[in-house]
Amino acid sequence: MPPTGEIEVRRSARRRRTVTARRDGDKTVVMVPAGLSAAEEREWIDTVLERLAARERRRHPSDDVLYDRARELSRRYLGGRAAPASVRWVTNQRSRWGSCTPDDGTIRLSTQLRGMPGWVVDYVLMHELTHLIVPGHGPPFWELVNRYPRTERARGYLEGVAATAGLPLTDGDQPRERPAGAGDLPGRDGDPLLDGSPLLEADSLLDGDSAR
Repeated sequence: MPPTGEIEVRRSARRRRTVTARRDGDKTVVMVPAGLSAAEEREWIDTVLERLAARERRRHPSDDVLYDRARELSRRYLGGRAAPASVRWVTNQRSRWGSCTPDDGTIRLSTQLRGMPGWVVDYVLMHELTHLIVPGHGPPFWELVNRYPRTERARGYLEGVAATAGLPLTDGDQPRERPAGAGDLPGRDGDPLLDGSPLLEADSLLDGDSAR
């Protein structure tokens, strides 16, 4: 996703080995070492802008990406039993992180999730996928949801976001303890399906030095 707004290049004599980029409203600010040649500067600016755009795409996945992620989560943790017909972002869900309609297999995620860590979005997808198999929030439901290794961490994250913002958002009633061995089920903790990289910063180290 190439930048569509203004690109402001700031050259610094103190910066010797790093090129960084960040969004500032509609503008993209790129910090480069003052000693680069014109050709080197163009090359590194292109590289860091591509990296920034890639990170933003991962943190703001499209409907198609959500659908693919949902199918992968179903395959990995539910044996492919949940087969969504569609997965999409919606702007009109202010009191729920996600919802689904089992009759037609549709899943909807609130746009309030955009920009959150990928493992949090994965959890909400897993929650709604499980509803395609099990209605309600009883023990059979949570037994399946807890196959996702980061369920407890994601639930705590969402509860914190909702409490801080004063949002009436919930994901159902579940005892806080996880069943024994849940973390040993297929998949690795630390292996989220959506990337959790920082959203608005990209660093390209020219020589392994840290940014100044």
